[in-house]
Amino acid sequence: MAKNSSRPVGRHFLQIPGPTQLPDRVLRAMDTPIIDHRGPEFAKLAKRCLEGVKTIFKTTNPVVIYTATGTGAWEAALINTLNAGDRVLMVETGQFGTLWKKMAENIGLKPEFIKTDWRIGADPNAIEDALRKDTNKEIKAVCVLHNETSTGCLSPIDQIRKAIDAAGHPALFMVDTISSLASTDYRHDEWGVDVTVGGAQKGLMMPPGMSFNAVSDKALAASKNSKLPKSFWSWDDMLNMNKIGFFPYTPATQMLHGLAEGIDMLHEEGLDNVFARHDRLAEATRRAVKAWGLEIMCKDAKYYSPTITAVMLPGGHDADAFRNLALETFNISYGASFGPYAGKYFRIGHLGDVNEGMQIGALGITEMALSLAGIPHKKGGAQAAIDYLASSLGGASKVAAA
Repeated sequence: MAKNSSRPVGRHFLQIPGPTQLPDRVLRAMDTPIIDHRGPEFAKLAKRCLEGVKTIFKTTNPVVIYTATGTGAWEAALINTLNAGDRVLMVETGQFGTLWKKMAENIGLKPEFIKTDWRIGADPNAIEDALRKDTNKEIKAVCVLHNETSTGCLSPIDQIRKAIDAAGHPALFMVDTISSLASTDYRHDEWGVDVTVGGAQKGLMMPPGMSFNAVSDKALAASKNSKLPKSFWSWDDMLNMNKIGFFPYTPATQMLHGLAEGIDMLHEEGLDNVFARHDRLAEATRRAVKAWGLEIMCKDAKYYSPTITAVMLPGGHDADAFRNLALETFNISYGASFGPYAGKYFRIGHLGDVNEGMQIGALGITEMALSLAGIPHKKGGAQAAIDYLASSLGGASKVAAA
């Protein structure tokens, strides 16, 4: 929005990596009268959601739905499976990997942190080495973020599963998919994950306030021996009530309507098409950044995120000041920076219900904002993204063929 404007004009460009924009269909689905959460109509809705969400995690096992943010689902994963003093192996992929580690400490666990410079994903070799050194098998869980929201680095979960197996280690495998679920391929069962943590406010195109634990048989067995205090987070209570289509407490009824609609939308597009779309938008964004002559926070292409691109600014330029200027001038929001890189980068989200035109609009605005902020860059980043997307979608050749 122009600085002299009396109001923001048009739609806000919400380019943070979640919460993402809410599709009109999800909004309309939630805009319905409250129903009795102990009645038959609700039970039908709950069963639809509980079964439908399994298809997104790619599991046949139970998925617990919490009325909580992803942080709550982190805690549920830990306290339902572990005991005070248990050692857990975690990776410093960035801000959220660090916060999960702090949570583990707060609830009486003993995390061992594999350090990184925040610019790569979790390295399967480093995890395997750490597990091989644990000759007494005292590490009870390996906890990894699939996609580190703070940096735009994706970790290879299938390879990490192989690393755990290669080490011959019995540790539980826990994975955070909050900024990757329903946006890139993820296979809870096939990849041998024991607890997958998810959130509704990103790829599932929902408001914040709903999160998930997908649980394996091994995790359920471990829960029988877990003595950490729990009540609200208890899997047993949830799973027992879920069997008949209810929850042990008042659930977020309106969000369940939205969840059912979001799952339908994902399957109407086709999950493989959803993943391909995210890959296209991510590559277009990275091409824009490279054409501008700026640096991508994720320094190794094998870890590039399909949902978030973090952009480093040249030395002497404040990323927070840039974000503020862009918001005030162009009505666009970017993700903030964290930790040792605070003020040094901003994050462009390309996840959820977003298409090529929306992303090109965001990149065009970004190029204008870079110019207005006086940040050294080359012109043509948005055009590089346009050229890539037109080529990847077939462009003029399809028109000519028609």
